[in-house]
Amino acid sequence: QVQLVESGGGLVQAGDSLRLSCAASGRTTSSYVMGWFRQAPGKEREFVAAFWRSGYTLYADSVKGRFTISEDNAANTVYLQMNSLKPDDTAVYYCGAARMVTMGYRDYDYWGQGTQVTVSS
Repeated sequence: QVQLVESGGGLVQAGDSLRLSCAASGRTTSSYVMGWFRQAPGKEREFVAAFWRSGYTLYADSVKGRFTISEDNAANTVYLQMNSLKPDDTAVYYCGAARMVTMGYRDYDYWGQGTQVTVSS
């Protein structure tokens, strides 16, 4: 079992950058596929990025080239570096852990509480 805590969200302007953190406890992040998802009001939770096996990554088309997911094994933390932010990126961002490579949020077993990202135009 793993516990996840996100941080780093905030209010920024379009074009700015933010780095989200997902700190894990209980088990190491390398034991799972670690994913970032986001959910805007009235919308379903959508896949953003995933990281596994110390280097493999997967991104949603909407963030490819702007967002980067990475892992710090020593800190047991997964990061989401978000550059060139757009108003459409506004959402609550969640970190999740899964036992397989998947973009489906229902396949993730563990979730953090989420962190709000708001991008103004």
